[in-house]
Amino acid sequence: MSTEPESAAAAGESAVGEPLPHGARPLRRDRNFGVFWAAQTLSVLGDSFALIALPLLVLHATGSVAQMGLLTAVGGAAAVVSGVFAGVVVDRVDRRKLLIGCDLVRMVLYAVIPLVWIFGQQIWLLYVILPLCEAVGMLFSVGYVTVVRNLVGAERITEANGRLNATAAAAGVVGPVCAGLVAAWSGPAAAVGVDAASFGVSAVCIGFVRFKGGTHPARGAAAVRQRLGKDLLAGASFLFRHPVLRVLTVLLSFFSFLTLGLNDLLIYHLKHDLGRDDGTVGTVFAAGALGTIAGALLVAPVRRRLGFGRTWIGAVAVCAFALAGVGWSGSVPAVAALTAVFLGCTSVAGTCSMSLRQEVTPEHLLGRVTSAFWTIHYSAAPVGAAVLTWAAQRHGTAAVGAVAGVCCLLIAVLALFTPVRLARPERSPGSSGPA
Repeated sequence: MSTEPESAAAAGESAVGEPLPHGARPLRRDRNFGVFWAAQTLSVLGDSFALIALPLLVLHATGSVAQMGLLTAVGGAAAVVSGVFAGVVVDRVDRRKLLIGCDLVRMVLYAVIPLVWIFGQQIWLLYVILPLCEAVGMLFSVGYVTVVRNLVGAERITEANGRLNATAAAAGVVGPVCAGLVAAWSGPAAAVGVDAASFGVSAVCIGFVRFKGGTHPARGAAAVRQRLGKDLLAGASFLFRHPVLRVLTVLLSFFSFLTLGLNDLLIYHLKHDLGRDDGTVGTVFAAGALGTIAGALLVAPVRRRLGFGRTWIGAVAVCAFALAGVGWSGSVPAVAALTAVFLGCTSVAGTCSMSLRQEVTPEHLLGRVTSAFWTIHYSAAPVGAAVLTWAAQRHGTAAVGAVAGVCCLLIAVLALFTPVRLARPERSPGSSGPA
């Protein structure tokens, strides 16, 4: 693991080489950031358990990859619907209380599954609980993005994002391994129970965090409540006025359509095509999470050296080749390596995109812009997950992965002819820094 952020903090500088605010402690010594850091890591840990456990529950009960894809699609659709309103909600309520409430609701909902499974498998229950949890998770995710700025200050937000992303990815290493082992030893329902417990601990941690200036939306002209319709459109309006964010939103919509179903394809390929057990599934996803960690650690120096455009476009292009190769791989090590490459490059592209939105979006719009971005670029993704898994069952994972990979490569090529190729889009006309 790179020690560059640690060294920069110890020297009194942020991860981007700028002096820390006068009197500010390095993030590694900031108690409030440390507690929030732990809470977010636990939340991601819970998500990673559900990522493995719920598809395994469906596969054990039905043996159908199409059912797995349908469940993923239903959950994704619920997140899209929630995302439409998430930004408005986040900008109108106390964000700290919202985060705690979201964790507690997910704890209760996920705890229902293992309790019911004691008396027998009820697949219909997953189609009720997962959409609710995904909707609440979207609220949490939007709220999480908006509170980081109040937690550490605008000067250290890049450093904070890097640390949060790296440890979230580390939780993604532990989570799939543990989920696969728990599922192999005690069944997938027990893994869902661990998932529920992680959200409870996360809620307790957030309860001990104190944010600078509070977490209730700011008062004043920027926070005046408009009619709901105008509030819902405010974030999307900013996205489509900005020349780079507008193109990124469209390109990432297609990318999400092609890749949301990857987890189901991997599980199906490992268990159906290669005949492996649940423990192997967890190990492969752990290898993928290691790729995510590498991407989170490398994105800052790579972007500094290559610029935004070459970093983002190059990452998407490498994703395309890795995705195309997964279905053709006949060995577990090859699948694990390609999964790590794919998720590592996805981490690079995603961190670049998120950082750019934070750099150019006024603070009073950040919740609605985040919500609008996720809603738009995930809107077609559930359909894509269902289509890809249906096609994999009919035509095999190799053919479907190859087609999806070629389409992702076309996205990277198209980006070369748009403002996304700019090295410093945060300085381009139309970019307004946080207000």
